[in-house]
Amino acid sequence: MSKKFHKYFETNKKTWDKKVGIHATSDFYNLEAFKKGETSLKHYELDALGDVSGKSLLHLQCHFGQDTLSWSRMGAQCTGVDISEKAIELARDLNTELGLDATFVCCNVLDTSVHIKDQFDIVFTSYGVIGWLPDLKPWGNMIAERLKPGGTFYIVEFHPIVWMFDYLDDKPIIKYGYHQKEVIYEEYKGTYADPESSMISKEFGWNHGLAEVISSLSEAGLTIEYAREYDASPYEIFPGLIEKEKGMFETKDTLYPLLFAIKAIKG
Repeated sequence: MSKKFHKYFETNKKTWDKKVGIHATSDFYNLEAFKKGETSLKHYELDALGDVSGKSLLHLQCHFGQDTLSWSRMGAQCTGVDISEKAIELARDLNTELGLDATFVCCNVLDTSVHIKDQFDIVFTSYGVIGWLPDLKPWGNMIAERLKPGGTFYIVEFHPIVWMFDYLDDKPIIKYGYHQKEVIYEEYKGTYADPESSMISKEFGWNHGLAEVISSLSEAGLTIEYAREYDASPYEIFPGLIEKEKGMFETKDTLYPLLFAIKAIKG
């Protein structure tokens, strides 16, 4: 990856290393229930990918591997990638503790093809991933490289509109551009999984519009099967959300979607 962005990634990596221990003990991730067999996967990705038994699956930006290991429990042969060494260490420990056969690799997601040469039936990524990347073209190219011919890519992600808001004050205000190219820096106390934590999160991120996401995949040679937008999110991480049905949250007036999903095929 370009040296231009090295300091941004290093700052983010240090923050994510600090988050791992806090997240592993949080109610948000509910690690004990997961160890007892509860899946961390949500209905969007489960419905989209269906039966993964016997398929090879590459999980990008896997954090400490709960989703990766959930797919592994369903019979997929999984590899997870994450920038945080602490996250990968915990993922490997969980893999051993649960008697699963997933593989975990620590690297910047944009460097995945440097570290992994295999191709996969499925490449998967979800919920809070692309905002850490300055440019989606190398991301799309990497995904195409790692997919087998006929393989499926699936992303379910927070909608670009939600990242136009600054959530650090009492009331969210629109502060950032939908197509903003400049890096965004935020420094705040706590994490999304534990807002009361004393840790200071220091994070660099980038906004990407939906057209940019789709173009990065189609220009890399993938065929878009569908692009969908959803009002309901399985995560209550934005202020003012209302639980409309069990475990699913929406904005009060549903004026804009909270999520999007894209499914694409390598020809």
